[in-house]
Amino acid sequence: MAESWLTRLSDEDASFIKRFVLASGSLKELAKAYGISYPTVRLRLDRLIEKIKVFESQEIVSEFERTLRARFAEGKIDMDTLKVLLAAHEREVQGKTDHARRQSP
Repeated sequence: MAESWLTRLSDEDASFIKRFVLASGSLKELAKAYGISYPTVRLRLDRLIEKIKVFESQEIVSEFERTLRARFAEGKIDMDTLKVLLAAHEREVQGKTDHARRQSP
């Protein structure tokens, strides 16, 4: 069975969600609690939403791709890096598939 999106979250993300719920979804209150600006909280929430979408996606079957896309959603890698790494991974997977086909009788 696939791992739940909730279990994939970092402790920091889980804590953010808990504080968000306890603040009744008020980003303004959450910003005050964290001592940061409203736009910063909004960005954090948007990134977390995108990361959960990646974890929940049925279209992503590779754990490598899922991890890369989650890092992108967090803002830890840029789009160019994501594309380069995904293309390299695809070439590697395709190369292994081609090699296995040549080895089969």
